Amino acid sequence: MEKGLDKVHSDSTSSQDFDPKLAAKIRHIIDWRLLPALGAMYGISLMDRKNVSNAAIAGMLRDLNMTQGYSYNFVNMCFFITYILFQPFMIIVCRKMGPRFFLPGVCILWGAVIIGFGFAQNWETLVPLRLILGGLESGYFPGCLYLLSCWYTKFEVAKRYSVFYLIGSIASALAGILAYGLQQLDGVNGIEGWRWIFIIEGVITCAVAIFAITFIVKFPDEERTSPSWRFLSPDKLEFVIDRLNADRGDVEPEAFTWKRFLQPATEWYIYGFPIMLFLVTTVAYAFAFTLPIILRTNLGFSMAMSQCLGAPPYAFSGFLMYGAAWYSDRYKTRGPVLCFLCLVSLIGLPIMGFVKNPWGQYVGVFISVSGTNSAIPSVMAYQSNNIRGQWRRAFCSAALTGIGGIGGVAGALIFRTQDGPEYVPGFATCMACNVLVMVAVGTMTLYFRRCNAQADRGERVLLEDPNFRFTI
Repeated sequence: MEKGLDKVHSDSTSSQDFDPKLAAKIRHIIDWRLLPALGAMYGISLMDRKNVSNAAIAGMLRDLNMTQGYSYNFVNMCFFITYILFQPFMIIVCRKMGPRFFLPGVCILWGAVIIGFGFAQNWETLVPLRLILGGLESGYFPGCLYLLSCWYTKFEVAKRYSVFYLIGSIASALAGILAYGLQQLDGVNGIEGWRWIFIIEGVITCAVAIFAITFIVKFPDEERTSPSWRFLSPDKLEFVIDRLNADRGDVEPEAFTWKRFLQPATEWYIYGFPIMLFLVTTVAYAFAFTLPIILRTNLGFSMAMSQCLGAPPYAFSGFLMYGAAWYSDRYKTRGPVLCFLCLVSLIGLPIMGFVKNPWGQYVGVFISVSGTNSAIPSVMAYQSNNIRGQWRRAFCSAALTGIGGIGGVAGALIFRTQDGPEYVPGFATCMACNVLVMVAVGTMTLYFRRCNAQADRGERVLLEDPNFRFTI
């Protein structure tokens, strides 16, 4: 038996008491099986939900009579109706069906829907397609958060969330360059360039999902009875499970009941994390849906440059994102890091919106996108550290992305066509969102400190575990 695998778990054992070299070796195996595949499909999901912005400046608005009124904003918003409503149901299906086939399966289905976008003859046809797309994608993001949180300890998860989100963000950012290339197919087989954007990207979505099936693994408890191909030996799997139980004690499956699943809904602080994600994603989706349009109309870049210049800020955000996650895990803190990232975004937004020089504004794009994108995995880690229990984790993952998804509705509406090219109300709203996140973090910090102090004095037990303490 490999050294360290015979570690006996007891109530006094912590995750730090296990052989660190062996833990790192196994952790890297898990990283390579989960992060690239999940991140790639997440990038595909972001690309597929926002490629309407690339198609918009490639001729879709003109061809589908969407140049006036709210039709473009309405089409964007429709996605989030089913994306939000279907979250609780889809996360239960993911837990019951298992992530290995559920996550790639929904990805294949929404790829087929994206192909259908390329054959729409009027903007009304896009509405039911966006509704179907939202329903299918509703299970993917919370499923990923749930799966990742089940395989890593509390202070390993921030870096993994950041890598997962970074892979997705970069893949999504490159969609602008890809869209510009696909747009050059304009006229091939009598099909407009913006239609080729949807058709080819839908095919890519299906191909990535099929590839991911060979990598994604199951939940730790499922791996015991039905191990994934060429993953962990039984001894290494038990080592992982013992280490996770020492960290938070919630690896073992719980029988499903609606009472157990919905019990967290009665606790007010559970909603603090989704509200913070809602505020952050309002800004993130506002950029995702309108950044090419802002670069074209506000900053005055050419159509080609507007398609391509959206990618570098997202790639640059990776440095801040991973640095913030490393610091957050290393020093075991969440809220202050999230406030710092919101402050970065708050600095960049007025530069992006109100500086007169277009290249100066583009510097503001880098700063704003970096702060906003980095804040999203920070909120994920903040929540993950402050919950325990299988069905609590499932409910909270669904609530986080469901309520957070409402930010997509807001983000699709705040940069209105009639406010262009300055978009002053949109930029003001984005700044207000960052301020409100910092207020929410302050409120949660005061509550968590009080609860931890009560637990230290033996006056209460937090989340049914005498050893559990909230992470500030």
